Amino acid sequence: MVLEISVTMAQFPSREIAQLSYEFRTLGLGYANLGGLLMSSAIPYDSDAARAICGALSAIMTGVAYATSAEMAAELGAFPRFAENREAMLRVMRNHRRAAHGERSGYEQLAISPVPLDHKACQILGDGGARLVEHAKLAWDRALALGEAHGYRNAQASVIAPTGTIGLVMDCDTTGIEPDFALVKFKKLAGGGYFKIINRAVPAALRALGYSDSDIAEIEAYAVGHGTLESAPAINHTTLKTKGFSQDALDKLEKALPTAFDIKFAFNKWTLGVDFLRDELGVEEDDLAAPSFDLLAFLGFTKREIDAANIYVCGAMTVEGAPHLKPEHYAVFDCANPCGRTGKRYLSVESHIRMMAAAQPFISGAISKTINMPNEATVEDCKAAYLLSWKLALKANALYRDGSKLSQPLQSQLIAEDDGEEEVEIPTFLEKPQAARAAGLAEKIVEKVVERIVVMRERERMPDRRKGYTQKAVVGGHKVYLRTGEYDDGRLGEIFIDMHKEGAALRSLLNNFAIAVSLGLQYGVPLEEYVDAFTFTRFEPSGPVQGNDSIKYATSILDYVFRELAVSYLSRFDLAHVEPTEGSFDALGKGVDEGRPSPDARFVSKGLTRSRTDRLKIMQGGHGETPSPAGGGSAGEAGRGGATSKVTALTSSGPRAEISGSTALKRAEPEPELPPAHALDHVNRTDARSHAKQAAAEKRAEARAKGYEGEACGECGNFTLVRNGTCMKCDTCGSTTGCS
Repeated sequence: MVLEISVTMAQFPSREIAQLSYEFRTLGLGYANLGGLLMSSAIPYDSDAARAICGALSAIMTGVAYATSAEMAAELGAFPRFAENREAMLRVMRNHRRAAHGERSGYEQLAISPVPLDHKACQILGDGGARLVEHAKLAWDRALALGEAHGYRNAQASVIAPTGTIGLVMDCDTTGIEPDFALVKFKKLAGGGYFKIINRAVPAALRALGYSDSDIAEIEAYAVGHGTLESAPAINHTTLKTKGFSQDALDKLEKALPTAFDIKFAFNKWTLGVDFLRDELGVEEDDLAAPSFDLLAFLGFTKREIDAANIYVCGAMTVEGAPHLKPEHYAVFDCANPCGRTGKRYLSVESHIRMMAAAQPFISGAISKTINMPNEATVEDCKAAYLLSWKLALKANALYRDGSKLSQPLQSQLIAEDDGEEEVEIPTFLEKPQAARAAGLAEKIVEKVVERIVVMRERERMPDRRKGYTQKAVVGGHKVYLRTGEYDDGRLGEIFIDMHKEGAALRSLLNNFAIAVSLGLQYGVPLEEYVDAFTFTRFEPSGPVQGNDSIKYATSILDYVFRELAVSYLSRFDLAHVEPTEGSFDALGKGVDEGRPSPDARFVSKGLTRSRTDRLKIMQGGHGETPSPAGGGSAGEAGRGGATSKVTALTSSGPRAEISGSTALKRAEPEPELPPAHALDHVNRTDARSHAKQAAAEKRAEARAKGYEGEACGECGNFTLVRNGTCMKCDTCGSTTGCS
């Protein structure tokens, strides 16, 4: 009834959706914590009894909901479009009733029969199971009878969806129809960090299985740990005090350990403080800044000692191998993923699909449920999952291959970092279950930090007479003139930014900003730093760009300017909307001379040619008299004051390339072998390019490690969206794509 009232009060994203919601008055009643109920009752999720309970509860919920809807229809009338859909609606109700009565045939206008309620499996559960069957049958008998008499107030009554974070508020161990993700799991929070979640159904399940309180306490301690270093093996208060830990530092550790993913998460500079680590333990500043720094290894503890202490403090996060627990009871505690580092058991893909099939005949809509697949799942595995879902008459299917996204809202285990003292052999790794190997490969991202020594340099002033180019464009209706100045070797050394018909204040700010950038370039600040800093900035004026052959849209003037500079001087065509090297009529392929320094940079603006001067070459002519370059006089008279100078000409082929006494630039041809000095310079440049590519790859790895999905934020335009439940959150501005 509450959901029925909400139909009138709700807000919708479009008029069409609002209209259909009013005409059909669809509801979405569902349930949560089915996995927790089954585990507390000591019933394995992958069993006929579990599927029978799921089907019976779903049948009772939806049957009672439709009966109530029919009662409301008797007072308020059926949904507006019931009359035209009366026969189809009642046919669906009759099919629901047949499934509740356990009939396997006779369904109306269905090519594939659904999975009916398993009365036999319910009766095995005893009197409780038999009562569930009777209630389910009665609910649908009543729902059909009332519907035939009064119609239904709602075209749809139920749907099963994951409850997500709100399930924690509802005190649920599992969401929707899902099994537990893992016995001990860590939920990623939108604001950063993790929240440790422990399944509280385990003690209840152990009691239902007949274990004593003392046995339960030992099993629970094995799974979730003791949460303290007191009496821990190898790493404890006594050994840490010998390493220089004070009582205050130990108190900080004890406070952080109960919620720690791993004890390494507590032994860091944020918990203990930089001053203590530097002054008392003697850790260098550079080591503290390194993301891969391991304080426990620095203190001299071995990997075996760390693992032993970790299991004692944080637990094995699985009941497999726990003291007193019988192997035949392991199935009760099976989860969607292997639990912890040592867990091997997990629910199969088929178990997920068959549980959905047990509930689907009694749900109005579809079932939103994750069918967890290991990372090694193939296309054939996915095909088999879809085929089984079709055979069992499911309406929807959501496959998730573990590790297929950079960021997951739930984690079941921590992947250990590489340790030089103990190498894991390949056969040992292959003996692990598929999901464990998948998690190891998907989550083990090594972040490398490249140390770069920067030497303070003097200002490299621009030559008095320099080349460059001027680019005119219109950004969001505002004219922008970008002028560049280059060194003799083609490097960018200065920029000027002018805007047409703007106020004095804005023009002065832009001019001074351009001066600041120019000074930075001349003092050695890489252009890449400016590009990374100012692209995707968002402020007015912004919008479509006219007059530029590569940039077609900009989120601000600075975004446009540094996109243009990146394309022209850094060959950053990923920031262009149209790649100039591929779109022009004279596009050429890459040859064997790619990467070789081009001497023509002295004559042609690198920015003007979009960094394509490597495809041009200086051709020295003869010593004879040259034709007049512009209809009169000689090339030697083309310079200032009649002084002899070389004329720079761009030619393609034919006699023009043989102009005597001029410097002609033509398409690159095979060059003679470079002198040793030039060859060494070429090698240095090639090495620099390889280092640049390596740095770019490391930045991409860093982005993956931070969980960036690779999509642009709709608010600020930065590519810093991370997974936040079913939606995404921007690390830069904090906005979300939907839920919070």
